[in-house]
Amino acid sequence: MTTDRLPLAALEHGTPFADRHIGPRPAELAKMLDTIGVGSLDELAVRAVPDSIRERDLDLELPPPATEHQALTELRALAGSNRLTTPMIGLGYYGTVTPPVILRNVLESPAWYTAYTPYQPEISQGRLEALLNFQTMVEDLTGLPVAGASVLDEATAAAEAMTLLRRAGRSKSARFVVDADTFPQTIAVLETRAEPLGIEVEVADLADGLPEGEFFGVLLSYPGTSGAVRDHEALVTAAHERGAQVVMAADLLALTLLRAPGEIGADVAVGTTQRFGVPMGFGGPHAGYLAVRSGLERQLPGRLVGVSVDADGNPAYRLALQTREQHIRREKATSNICTAQVLLAVVASMYAVYHGPDGLKNIATRVHRMAAVLAEGLRENGVTVAHDTFFDTVLAKVEGRAAEVVAKGRELGVTLRRADADHVGIACDETTGIAQLHLVWQAFGVSVSDVDALDAKTDDAFAAGLARTSEYLTHPVFSRHHSETALLRYLRSLSDKDVALDRSMIPLGSCTMKLNATAEMEPITWPEFAALHPFAPAEDAEGILRVVHDLEEWLAKLTGYHAVSLQPNAGSQGEFAGLLAIRAYHRDRGEAARDVCLIPSSAHGTNAASAVMAGMRVVVVKCDENGNIDMAHLRSTVDAHKADLAAIMITYPSTHGVYEDTVREVCSLVHDAGGQVYVDGANLNALIGLARYGKFGSDVSHLNLHKTFCIPHGGGGPGVGPIGVREHLAPFLPNHPLQPLAGPKSGVGPISAAPWGSASILPISWAYVRMMGGDGLRRATLTAVAAANYVARRLDEHFPVLYSGADGLVAHECILDLRPITKASGVTVDDVAKRLADYGLHAPTMSFPVAGTLMVEPTESEDLAELDRFCDAMVAIKGEIDKVAAGEWPAEDNPLVNAPHTAECLTAEWNHPYSREVAAYPAGHTYPKIWPPVRRIDGAKGDRNLVCSCPPVDAYSH
Repeated sequence: MTTDRLPLAALEHGTPFADRHIGPRPAELAKMLDTIGVGSLDELAVRAVPDSIRERDLDLELPPPATEHQALTELRALAGSNRLTTPMIGLGYYGTVTPPVILRNVLESPAWYTAYTPYQPEISQGRLEALLNFQTMVEDLTGLPVAGASVLDEATAAAEAMTLLRRAGRSKSARFVVDADTFPQTIAVLETRAEPLGIEVEVADLADGLPEGEFFGVLLSYPGTSGAVRDHEALVTAAHERGAQVVMAADLLALTLLRAPGEIGADVAVGTTQRFGVPMGFGGPHAGYLAVRSGLERQLPGRLVGVSVDADGNPAYRLALQTREQHIRREKATSNICTAQVLLAVVASMYAVYHGPDGLKNIATRVHRMAAVLAEGLRENGVTVAHDTFFDTVLAKVEGRAAEVVAKGRELGVTLRRADADHVGIACDETTGIAQLHLVWQAFGVSVSDVDALDAKTDDAFAAGLARTSEYLTHPVFSRHHSETALLRYLRSLSDKDVALDRSMIPLGSCTMKLNATAEMEPITWPEFAALHPFAPAEDAEGILRVVHDLEEWLAKLTGYHAVSLQPNAGSQGEFAGLLAIRAYHRDRGEAARDVCLIPSSAHGTNAASAVMAGMRVVVVKCDENGNIDMAHLRSTVDAHKADLAAIMITYPSTHGVYEDTVREVCSLVHDAGGQVYVDGANLNALIGLARYGKFGSDVSHLNLHKTFCIPHGGGGPGVGPIGVREHLAPFLPNHPLQPLAGPKSGVGPISAAPWGSASILPISWAYVRMMGGDGLRRATLTAVAAANYVARRLDEHFPVLYSGADGLVAHECILDLRPITKASGVTVDDVAKRLADYGLHAPTMSFPVAGTLMVEPTESEDLAELDRFCDAMVAIKGEIDKVAAGEWPAEDNPLVNAPHTAECLTAEWNHPYSREVAAYPAGHTYPKIWPPVRRIDGAKGDRNLVCSCPPVDAYSH
């Protein structure tokens, strides 16, 4: 019997995941390739990628691709091999309860996790409002007037505060004093960051006062690592009298009960918002916070949301001040951080919105009472408690029995902290109950029969003079949404104001807004991953450590490197870690004088900022008229710096979206002069399966897992920026003081608070690689290249493509040159970007890397219909521009300069030379309409009149 049926083995697992991830169907891809002028993806590879680097028949040696079901089954098994105890370790990481309404409608919602950084504020008002809530929450609790929209973690926040005070202060001293009762990971990150900058970190016991001599800053912990809550006001006053400024690392939940740092006189407050509903996740991602006193706001690193007005005078939100300063100021930037932890900041802010001030105070009171009763139960049974004043952490003295007590606790299912041979730390949190108190007492070999009676006679464990009396979270947003219905509708109202990947393609060049597949995202909220403490014993974390090991191994194979570190929790931190490795390598060889870092003029601004942070001097290499590295200038520059050349930082494919055919020569020139080659992995999406950095001359790269490996942008964070290195640099990868498995003993020190950075989102990239397999990854790369070239071919006659490679082809992105159009019509890239919102589309990247241009990157996941929707919109906009150029519409009053158009403005009095229909439904608009919530925002006004907290209720949007 004959049949055309597929064999059972081919039917067993259904459609391969790669066919779901990659957007264009075979017939659509054929049309795209025909437009480009190639017969196949393989021919595209041959024509686009230089022979000098392209690896033929590359076997990536990955496991065969798994289906979604298989991958999730494997991850379930790995999650199940983690041992979940009740973690009572503390050290900045605590059990917390994520309200289900927030878990489902923020953390697990594509409307929030697929959004991009709000650089187009008119279609990002929801995210911006949520971040303004975050800033207001931090400002209120710390008692300081300005807070940023989050930083990477608490240790990073402390390091940023240290450098902020160094540049903002008047002291000539390079000495920074840190209280010994500070989290060890924070001290270690401070030391890593300080050394290349010539800052001297001095760790001292400040219980008896400040040390002698000059210093520019002091860091105090509130509470300390030991759990002790001290009154720091006298220390703060003494520091100020000696010309120094003060940072306080403060627990936000404790600040609902304790006096605020700003009330005590601190200049800066730092910390984490992890315990505001964000799971521990084996270390991250979590939103760190940084708040400053008046006068320091313009020194604040990272992102800051401010309030301005739109064209109709309505309140509107935007990123303010130093937004993207790395791309503007480069080596003069004050920080290399260009991201935030937006998704986690939104979770934390909504936790505060949902609970309100009374709810937060109740949670804090419960936590404190658990600790107080725990301590009293120990005391009554003869166990010495080290401190009388504490918030949530009890330090018990056990005279040489610490290891025994901790082991007994693990046997009972609670993980305690062995502070030293004689002391055990026990941290209570939102998840601690009376049952856990009994287990702890049992671990110490004591028992309490009547907890209620013990509670009744136990006083609070901090002095009355430290009790908070000031109000906080008084804005109505923190009192209106305490029912699930109210919060659900509030969250929906905010997400409706945004354009995320669930509503439109986001064709941002240099940013790679890839699909975040649901199967990849699903594991991050499983308790077996989410509830792990980062300093839990390694044997309790076998599953997540297997994910870490697999991913390190796979990334090394994909890039041709010897080893990978997953610790850097952002691309900027990966850059910093990679440059530190190069610096340490040269010093290990006795060549400390090598401190020059060559950077092409087209490079990402973070490259230059990272080089300065790593103690290097930046020398710029010119680009030629085609956007490539000017080889003659490179040769002369390398020759001039043979004695002091440390490295070159390049991006490949180039920042201009081109496969430069001189990359091997660039690497050879630098190596011959004794330098190292750093290839920025921002554009790895155009290379996987075709060529590998470590095989064509690079020594180190950071890899943006939120670009090439599908970790979501989350509205501007989380990100992960691991580094890959060749064998000679492997000894200089980051390590961690609390986790020997996290890196080499000879490493450069930690650059993030947690041993494996944002570990809880690594299963996303693990699942992506596992489901795609080597062939799927290669096909994704070439489909992304095909999509970019298709867009370039379709739009070139309307918006000339600025740069291309040897065969007239681009890599995975293309730059559309609007400068001649602007000169002829007055219409700018801003006008085009805002007009795209009327078409229901997110704009490409504006004016980077070339001012007056748009950089387009479609990715491999957009199907032909969506690519054509974007191209058709751009062609229609060019037609509108032509009408302006011809004088049919006035230059000062046309659909472009007035874009975007809100429903409100369309229903008001209309006196424009174009119709309401043209404004709202351009070019025969037939797709679902997205209404921008505000009109064009006045950015300059927002910077001149800086307002960075929730506006008065009569101006508030909800």
